[in-house]
Amino acid sequence: MTSSQNCPCGQGQYAECCQPLHLKRQVAQTAEQLMRSRYSAFALQQIDYILQTTALGQQPALDRAAIADWSQSNQWLKLKVVQHQPKLDKTHALVEFKAHYHDGTQAHIHHEISHFVLHQQRWYFLDPTLDMQITMKQPCICGSGKKFKQCCAQFI
Repeated sequence: MTSSQNCPCGQGQYAECCQPLHLKRQVAQTAEQLMRSRYSAFALQQIDYILQTTALGQQPALDRAAIADWSQSNQWLKLKVVQHQPKLDKTHALVEFKAHYHDGTQAHIHHEISHFVLHQQRWYFLDPTLDMQITMKQPCICGSGKKFKQCCAQFI
């Protein structure tokens, strides 16, 4: 993709939108901006970015090959943000979105309500699909130092 092309997330030209985040020149300022950049990363097969923007404690459990396969096997058509709740509490936010894609046979809409956590001035995606053996009294997966039950548990 060239810098002058429209960004997959639909917010303008790639060079001014998601590319600076993908190149680590900037960090997402909001959970919505992170979610948009993650959608663009799926569309552009930037798997490392997807992995790096998932909650720190969840990153080792991610299946890189499966994420790459899903990213590459679909044509990503458009993104629609349904709602963004930037302040669920001091460090958590919610983004509801619809990702439109085509799997080579038919069009689909992936509708999701995602939760994000702010840790050390960076937003991270909380992946509710990972099967992790974590108890409520263990340190939180986001790296906050709080117990899981006092931090991200209610959002996963």
